[in-house]
Formats: sequence, structure tokens, C-alpha cells
Amino acid sequence: MSTQYYVASTADGFIADEDDRIDWLLRLGFEEFQAHYDAFISQVGAIVMGSRTYEFLLGEGPSAWAYGDTPTWVLTTRDLPAIEGARISIGAADVATVHAAATAAAGDRNVWVVGGGDVAAQFADAGLLDEVHLTIVPVFLGRGRRLLPITTGARTVTLDRTTSFPSGAIELRYALRPAQEAEPAREAGPGQDAGPAR
Repeated sequence: MSTQYYVASTADGFIADEDDRIDWLLRLGFEEFQAHYDAFISQVGAIVMGSRTYEFLLGEGPSAWAYGDTPTWVLTTRDLPAIEGARISIGAADVATVHAAATAAAGDRNVWVVGGGDVAAQFADAGLLDEVHLTIVPVFLGRGRRLLPITTGARTVTLDRTTSFPSGAIELRYALRPAQEAEPAREAGPGQDAGPAR
């Protein structure tokens, strides 16, 4: 299992605008990404997110909760409502404690750090993030919420896989491990994954 940050970003490195909106992504639509996302989510056994991400989902209405009974942790110091029928733990905790609980709940499946960037950065800073699945969307935003605002200095990652999509979006799958442990990546055709070169 891995702890993964699966996220979409503008070409200039923002995951939301300054008002936490993702209109730039919603306008693109999700049809071309659906099969790829379905394959990813089928391997997820636990979820972690921050309060802004959770509030965005709350704003979409209870029917927008797409994660069923997958155990989910929402990191926040505020009181936020739960979603009926969902297995959600809401509260303040350090990422090491949450990671241990989420990993245990996930079993042999993956932990998805949904976002936002600040939460994912805390996992990365603590050495608890194994992979970043980054879909770069062909949009420039200029300002907004940063993709991964780490505080521990430069971090070397290894490109494991790329996936291109008809819109011009491209997913880059990075492993947060020493480069010598991974093989070079090759590029796939539109909507198809390419594994390490052989």
C-alpha cells in the first residue's frame, strides 16, 4: 500500500483559486478522466482531507459524497457537520497519528490524501507521503492555493509514469524516494498509462 496525493493543478501550480473555487477544473469536465479515476479509487482504502476540501464537498450536498463508507479523516480545529452514513472522523490531530490510523484502516489498499495542499505538505514534510499523482491542466490561474507548500526545503522525486489526455492535460506520477530506486518513465498515449521503461 502507498500514501498518495492524487490531485489536479493548473499549469502554474495552483489547486484552487483564492476563494477555494475550482471552476477552472469543472469547466474542463471529467469524462476523459473517469476511467483513470475509477482505477485509482478502486485501490483506495482510506482517505484524509482538510477542512476546506470537506467544506467544498458539503457545499455540493450530501449526495456529492462519493466515497461511500471508506474511512475518512478530516483535519480541522473547527466543528464541522458529519455526513449521514459516511465513516468520517473530524478533528485536530497530528499527521503521524492520522497516518497510522488511516494505514491500519486501509489494510492492503492505499491511503489517499485528497487535499488541500497544506494537508498534503504536512504529510510530505513528515516523510509520510509515498506518491504524488499530479494531473496538470492546461490553464494558468495566476494566484490561488498552492499545490504542495512544503516547509522542509527541496525534495527530490522520481517520475514513475505519465498519462496524457485529449484535452492536453497530463498526469505525472511521482515517487517520493531516492532516484536510484526507480527506473526512467516513458510516456503513454492519450488516456493510457505508461509504466517504467524496460
